[in-house]
Amino acid sequence: MTRTIVESKTKTAVIGFDEPFCVIGERINPTGRKKLAAELEAGDFSTVESDALAQAAAGATVLDINAGVVYNSNPNPNETEPPLMTRMIELVQGLVDLPLCIDSSVPAALEAGLMAAHGRPLLNSVTGEEERLEYVLPLVKKYNVPVVAISNDDTGISEDPDVRFAVAKKIVERAADFGIPAYDIVVDPLVMPVGAMATAGRQVFTLVRRLREELGVNTTCGASNISFGLPNRHGINNAFLPMAIEAGMTSAIMNPIALPVKQAEIAAKKAEIAAAGLILPDDMDDETFCQLFGLGSMQARAGKEMEAIMAANFLMNNDPHGGNWIKFNKAPPKPGEEVRAGGRAGSRSRRRG
Repeated sequence: MTRTIVESKTKTAVIGFDEPFCVIGERINPTGRKKLAAELEAGDFSTVESDALAQAAAGATVLDINAGVVYNSNPNPNETEPPLMTRMIELVQGLVDLPLCIDSSVPAALEAGLMAAHGRPLLNSVTGEEERLEYVLPLVKKYNVPVVAISNDDTGISEDPDVRFAVAKKIVERAADFGIPAYDIVVDPLVMPVGAMATAGRQVFTLVRRLREELGVNTTCGASNISFGLPNRHGINNAFLPMAIEAGMTSAIMNPIALPVKQAEIAAKKAEIAAAGLILPDDMDDETFCQLFGLGSMQARAGKEMEAIMAANFLMNNDPHGGNWIKFNKAPPKPGEEVRAGGRAGSRSRRRG
């Protein structure tokens, strides 16, 4: 069986056909996040810290680190991204012990990340473009790391799944020329938005099966791409992920956390309740209010996609006896019922007559 090994200093993540699904947390990425991009340019890493901790707590297996911010003060990423990548990796490694995925389109940033990372990180990524193959594959060989292979080449991204399969095959064959085994290639077959292409879901399921059966490689994807532009994206994602897992997909780059409820949402809901003539208890805190009225939580927690993945692991017999599923669904102790030395959470002392 194909097994791709990704390691930190102290932990090993195994991506494989008979392994629990590997969740690669995507949150440490300034792309499309103006606030994070501005923080990074200003040398503020507080969001990076909180995202690293929240994703680890939500059950991420690997953390993706992307330093792709274009500074207003210096728009040349070839100069700014390598040192930023080094700083971010060093920071995250000091907070959590999860393996890392080094994510960049800047070759120098990839190597900077490889030099800074402990263990055996996953490199993200190589494509079928000739220039990219010639630069990235020697890095993969030099540092003996696995790599994400994205199924596009110099002609762009094809809507034809057969073409995307051919690009993946080309990358695997070129990697073999460098002495890189197929088990160190994790192919991203490129998930298209189902809102724009009705067959996108079926396409990727067929592609994943071919990649597994014909090339013997592990697979990954940007999971949320499938629901781009649609309402209730979580609903689509929650259905897509277990179906992809059944087809043979072994990992995904995704957000493992449900983002905290914002104060504006709480205020709007309270106004709605007041308009309906309902009176809330004076001592009700906002967290209780959120949970009572179905808003979620003010704390970052595992999202619905993680729930779907954990259920799929159980159903695919990659969670023996459902131990992880039971642990995942175990209610946290209420205030005052935390574990005490010499006792169990929630236990109360009783007098014996």
